Amino acid sequence: MAGLYLEEFQPGQVFQHTLRKSVTESDNMLFSTMTLNPQPLHIDFAFAEKTEWGKPLVNSLFTLGLMIGISVHDTTLGTTVANLGMTETGFPHPVFHGDTIRVETEVKSVRESKSKPDRGIVEFEHRAYNQNDRLVARCLRQAMILKKKDA
Repeated sequence: MAGLYLEEFQPGQVFQHTLRKSVTESDNMLFSTMTLNPQPLHIDFAFAEKTEWGKPLVNSLFTLGLMIGISVHDTTLGTTVANLGMTETGFPHPVFHGDTIRVETEVKSVRESKSKPDRGIVEFEHRAYNQNDRLVARCLRQAMILKKKDA
């Protein structure tokens, strides 16, 4: 697996993820309907046309999931035990159909588990930007990560 183990993370480490995604209308509609979110701001073009944005906004929970998902290959693929929480989540600018999202991740802290010797906790700050380098999402994520097994 490509994921890093606890010992391979250092506070201040920044990952510029090369994987990017252009968000489609289908992404937004499918996610919104699959999660039973009928918010017309996301799925009703006529409604959204009358808002300050003039068009549908991409569901912010899709944006959050995409931001974290993009980070997985470079950071935690196969080494995550569990996500423990996401805090200080914000969406300072909306995402629209056709926006291309890129993500960077900064390691904020690393510590060994006090109760389980085979793992520890890493706090990540994920930041997502659109094609104009405008910050569209940010969150702190606390994840339980495996340590390397003794050989």
